Amino acid sequence: MRTASFLVLVAGLVVSLAACSATPAPVATPACTPTASGSASEAVTVAGDFGTKPKVTIKFPTAVPATQRTVAIKGSGPVAVTGSTVNVDFSLFDGTTGVELTSTGYSGTTTALPVDDTKFLPGIVKTLQCSEVGSRVVGVIPAADSYGAAGNDQLGVKPGEDIVFVVDVVSIAPPVVAPLTAPDGADQPTTSGFPTVATGADGTPTVTIPDSAPPTDLKIAQLKKGTHAVVKDGDNVVVNYVGVNWNTKKVFDSSFARGATATFKTSGVIPGFTAALVGQAVGSRVIVIIPPDKGYGAAGSPPDIGGTDTLVFVIDILGIG
Repeated sequence: MRTASFLVLVAGLVVSLAACSATPAPVATPACTPTASGSASEAVTVAGDFGTKPKVTIKFPTAVPATQRTVAIKGSGPVAVTGSTVNVDFSLFDGTTGVELTSTGYSGTTTALPVDDTKFLPGIVKTLQCSEVGSRVVGVIPAADSYGAAGNDQLGVKPGEDIVFVVDVVSIAPPVVAPLTAPDGADQPTTSGFPTVATGADGTPTVTIPDSAPPTDLKIAQLKKGTHAVVKDGDNVVVNYVGVNWNTKKVFDSSFARGATATFKTSGVIPGFTAALVGQAVGSRVIVIIPPDKGYGAAGSPPDIGGTDTLVFVIDILGIG
């Protein structure tokens, strides 16, 4: 299946964040030691209310030897500690020129960042760590804690340059539950009119398409009924799936064949696939018959899917996060 491109962060700020990797629950600690402030971070002036795009003035070039962190607005909510995932708005600047490189929309749709320097830029993590929800924090971050000697062409960060990160900590997300390795729901009765599905010893489904004409409407049935969290519209989901073209009876895509699960936002796939996910519980296996108007439309998706082809997916829903 061809998913819409989905970036966890704006304009490639993410470095090695594994999609939907299991994040441990925040660790309860009696105290949190924040990264120290410094003359460069204190010289960054930030105007505007929390939750609105700030007006930022930077005394550049910053050229700091280590990450510096200054709290511009102090919040009073829960504290972000190692293992937390925080929902934020941010603006990112070039420390050499003061030019804004990228920012979120400050429109109510936040970006999730892990407070874990094994998954994310260490300087960003140092800026977020020990920040209370409701805080606006400034991080002045050297290359050693960000993009290093390579820089980041996509963002416009030159080799060896500092970055300045201004972040509003909006909330702390609940811990992500590790995805299942296979659906664990109870088997459901066969639904008339659907292709038959056999399961191999390794859990891979084999779909047999009948010789009859496909239905013209979207059809969804449960093969296994899960009992875990229910997928909501807009969630990131972890799935295994196989896609078969009803008209040609050929498999055109399979995460099982690739040997790796797929992770994407429910809104980032074709409408019929979205409909098959939303409202289903983790641990389920579902089968969906997708007519062209709920798939790739009249244009199809060459070379495997024509504009009049009906698609069948068997989907194992393994996790949310």
